[in-house]
Amino acid sequence: MSTAAVSPLRNLAWIAGALATSAAVVIGAVLAVVFAATVVVVGFIGSALFGIAAFALRGRKAKPKAEDGLIEARNVGGHSWVAYGWNERP
Repeated sequence: MSTAAVSPLRNLAWIAGALATSAAVVIGAVLAVVFAATVVVVGFIGSALFGIAAFALRGRKAKPKAEDGLIEARNVGGHSWVAYGWNERP
């Protein structure tokens, strides 16, 4: 075999290897950007869920006692009402 016959194949293999490496780098960069964006979106959704949970738990606080003279009354049907706490003194 002469070196003239091997040289074009070697150059072609080198060019094909360079193109494959470039394609792999580009595809890897695109996938890195996609997965980084996915992590950011998951973080935003998680923080929004955490905020909604904080608001929900804030609304579940215990009712304060009627220290201002108010009593609690519930409608038990029709025009009948039942009052609670009117006879309790602190």
